Amino acid sequence: MERPMNAATFADAATMNLGCPRTAEFFAKCDRFIPWQQLADSVADVFVADQGQGGRPHYPVVMLLKCLMIAKWFGLSDPDLEGMLLDRMSFRRFVGLGMSDDTPDETTFVTFRKRLREAGHAATLFNQALGHLRQQGLVLNEGTLVDATIIEAPKGKTTDDGLDHTKDKSASYTKKHGKTYHGYKAHIATDKQGVITDYVFDTARVHDSQHIDQLIEGEQQAVFADSAYMDKDRKTRLEDNDVFCGIIDRRVRGQDELTPEQVKHNRLCAAVRAIVEHPFAWMKNMGYRFARYRGLVRNAFDFACMAIAYNLKRSFSLIEAAT
Repeated sequence: MERPMNAATFADAATMNLGCPRTAEFFAKCDRFIPWQQLADSVADVFVADQGQGGRPHYPVVMLLKCLMIAKWFGLSDPDLEGMLLDRMSFRRFVGLGMSDDTPDETTFVTFRKRLREAGHAATLFNQALGHLRQQGLVLNEGTLVDATIIEAPKGKTTDDGLDHTKDKSASYTKKHGKTYHGYKAHIATDKQGVITDYVFDTARVHDSQHIDQLIEGEQQAVFADSAYMDKDRKTRLEDNDVFCGIIDRRVRGQDELTPEQVKHNRLCAAVRAIVEHPFAWMKNMGYRFARYRGLVRNAFDFACMAIAYNLKRSFSLIEAAT
């Protein structure tokens, strides 16, 4: 059963206009442009099993989803999120908490994420949010851009008794530019405006090229990616299907330097391909440089939330640019 929120009090009315104007403006955009109830309805089944079992009623799903997104938009951990909801009136107003309402604690967020994850609702929420952007005409069908980034995980250490190790067993090692990394890889596909249209989260040792065919499946216009994805057979398949191959050319064995045509091709494609790096740049600015959890499944869900948060925030700029 859903927990009822208290009626607005005099304190709520007295503090209505207090808080940071920029934060209030951002939250106003969130409420204006994001279909919160539609998103909530798509995952409301996570609480169906609780009906008739007694216990404390759950917080509204819309409120919990807003909390989930706030954490990503502001780079907050669960304890930090709880603290911000206790401390900042603008946060409380946005999620629907009055001054007299109890504040969700960090355990509430952990439990909600676990239920979403176990129900497979990472894909549900991502597809619902992306579908909304498509309905608004904010996703371009002019080509697919592909890239991947490393999400590092702690290498761990041997326990004091020498019998075990704290390393995340799901993470693995890879090398980039001669440096060794331990963790995972996030693979994404975007349109030419940087909206994430698909993603794959995998362990770090899987090469970037292993997921591109999945990410570009059904593309009929163009594919843009860096040279790590160049493959003669893939290029032939794309061209045979009249799909422009915007994958950066690289020298092959026995070739001392790129031909003038390849140099021109790379220069033209690089400007378009660079757009796919924008989502990763935003995520890393939000502190998403290291895996927050242990295990592939939990970190994959965490990345899905980052992708959803990025897409929703990106849509604000696209909507405003179109008006």
